[in-house]
This record gives sequence, structure tokens and C-alpha cells, in this order.
Amino acid sequence: MTNPVDMLVGPNLTLTPEHEMIRQTARDFARKEIAPIAAHFDETGEFPFKTIKKMGALGLMGIEIPEEYGGAGLDTLSYVLGMVEISKVDAAHGTVMSVNNSLVCHGLHKFGAEAQKQKYLVPIAGGQQIGAYSLTEPMSGSDAGSMKSRAVRSGDHYVINGRKSWVTSAPVADIVVLFTMTAPEKRHKGITAFIVETGKPGFLRGKAEPKLGIRASATSEIVFEDYRCPVEDRLGEEGQGFKIAMDVLDAGRIGVAAQALGIAEAAYEASVAYATEREAFGSKIGEFQGIQFKIADMKTRIEASRLLIYSAALAKERCKTTGGRYTLESSMAKLFASETAMFCAHQAVQIHGGLGYSKELPVERYFRDAKITEIYEGTSEIQRLVIARNELGLR
Repeated sequence: MTNPVDMLVGPNLTLTPEHEMIRQTARDFARKEIAPIAAHFDETGEFPFKTIKKMGALGLMGIEIPEEYGGAGLDTLSYVLGMVEISKVDAAHGTVMSVNNSLVCHGLHKFGAEAQKQKYLVPIAGGQQIGAYSLTEPMSGSDAGSMKSRAVRSGDHYVINGRKSWVTSAPVADIVVLFTMTAPEKRHKGITAFIVETGKPGFLRGKAEPKLGIRASATSEIVFEDYRCPVEDRLGEEGQGFKIAMDVLDAGRIGVAAQALGIAEAAYEASVAYATEREAFGSKIGEFQGIQFKIADMKTRIEASRLLIYSAALAKERCKTTGGRYTLESSMAKLFASETAMFCAHQAVQIHGGLGYSKELPVERYFRDAKITEIYEGTSEIQRLVIARNELGLR
């Protein structure tokens, strides 16, 4: 694999041939397999099992995981490039891909014991199974230390009870990486992570969420009623859950940033095409300064987002060998790219006018899909806190 330092070469940050191949593979798949069905699955809210399985066969569901654990054995930039192309065509497919790669595979590979990797990581990274990540609860979002779910040790098992919410892929997941309290008096220091098999007694899938966007990515509550989790399925040690969750979210934010960039690019390209075709007052609307300013702002924010995301990808690669965290880089990329997606989608609807508000074109879907990137895996407000505290030396 190419050295991370040399992943981008030349004065124009030209991608290596290997990365160009990865991007083209994801682009061709998205255009041929996902584009024809994206509107249908958005409308129905059905889960696109067939295309997700095909993504697994292409290696897109465990891109950074070594081949011996079922993955493609590629680098973070490869993951970013693939995420952008998939999300550019349909952000819902991008969401499933992001959760599987960043929130599940990354955590299992970095923190899992060898037996856990063989049992759980191999089928998840290879796309034979689907994983989910569960931190949020009905009354506990950014404030993870206030979660109400509990895991109580009972011999060689933990008995888990409680309700979790907004779990992406929960309705279809084979395993869930769960974060719950083992020592609630310690708040966030009392959180422990577990690998939960969804087919066992005591695991219940709750109500599906009627979402504004990314509707084809299945999302629901999950409920635990005396679920018995073997001690060997604990991920890490007791009390390490919050640390694991935050590490995993660093990786996840790069994925969300790449997803947001894909949405922004789709909105931008649709706007450029429409501005060169649509006529008003005897001229193409792209000849009007008001439209030109929108195009200029969209393009500039997209390219700035791309550089922040590439920087975060490089930082993650460095940390694979040197240790440390890339929290600052991933938070900046996620913050700016997600707000860029929302900005570009909004401008795209405005440029398209009435057509932009119609389901006849995918522009309105970009607008709906973009909003979630400012919310999940840490809201924009949380990202600003993370960035500022890092710069001010606060913890």
C-alpha cells in the first residue's frame, strides 16, 4: 500500500493511480447499481439489501480492515473516496457504509480481542453481515454520562436492560456494538462496551424512525429485557466504554464528512447543469450574477471541505503507526463538510426554483439528506466545543 505521506502527489494534490482506481470502482457501482433505485428506496423507506450485499462483495463495507479479517486492506483515503462516490448518488447507502466501516469495523479491529475479531469482525468487514453502533438513548444524546441503560454482572454474563434510540441499521443488524452503564455513579467513566448478537433472547427491535432523509438506511430503537451477554463479548474492560466510543466517533466523523461532501458535490453538479440549460429573460440563468455567486460559493466550500477531509484521513493514517488521536482534524472536517452539504443543497433547491422543490428531481432529496450530517456522530455545536477545547487546552 502507498505510504500515507505520498498518497497525494504533485502541485494539484493529484491522487495516485491506485486511489483513482478505487474512486472509479465506487463511482461506476454507484451510477450503475444505486442510481436507478435510489428514488424508489427513498420513497418507500425499504432497506436496499441487494445493493448493500454487492457493496460488501466489492470490499466497500470494510475498506480499512486487513484482509485476514475480511476487509479490503486499504487506507483511510480509499475509504473517503469510496464514501464520497456512494453518497453522491445516495446518502442512505453511504450511511450504511459509514456505520459498518467506521463505527463497527474500526472499533472491533482496534479494541477487540482476537477471538472477537474472528467471530464478529470477519463477517462484518466482508459484508456477509451488517453491524450497528448504539450510544444514544431517548434522554441521552451528546451527554453520554446520563444514559439510563444498565449492564449488571451475574457470574460469567452481564444482564442488560434499557432502551436505546436512533440506532442506524438496527432493524437489519446482526450485531450491535453497545455502550451501556456498568457503574452509573461514575457517569461517563462507568460506561462499558459490549458486542451484542441481535438474534438472542432479550433483544427487541423497537419502533422504526420516520426520518426526514436517508430514509433507506434503517433506523430504530432497540430494547433490552434481561439480555444475557457473555463476559467474553465485552469490548475492552469495564469503564472503558466512553473512551472506545469517542475513539470510534473520531473515525466516524471522517466518514460523515465524506458523506456530506458527496451530497454537496451532487447538489453542485446538478446546479451547474441546470444553470447552463434553463433560460429566463432571454438568457441562460447561469449568465446572471446572482446565480454565478451561488455557484462560486458552492464550489469554494466543496474544495475547502475536500482538503479538510483529506487532512483528517492523513492524520488518521499517521495515528495508525504513531498512536495518538486525530480528534481535531476529524471534528473540523465533519463540521465544515456537513455545513457545506446543507449550504449547497439549499442553494441547489433555490437555483432549481419550483423544480427543486419537486420529487421529480433528486435535488429535494439532497436537501433532506444533508441535514442529518449536521446532527449525527456529534452535532455542529459539539464539534465547535471539541475544536475550541482542543485549541484552548481544556478537557
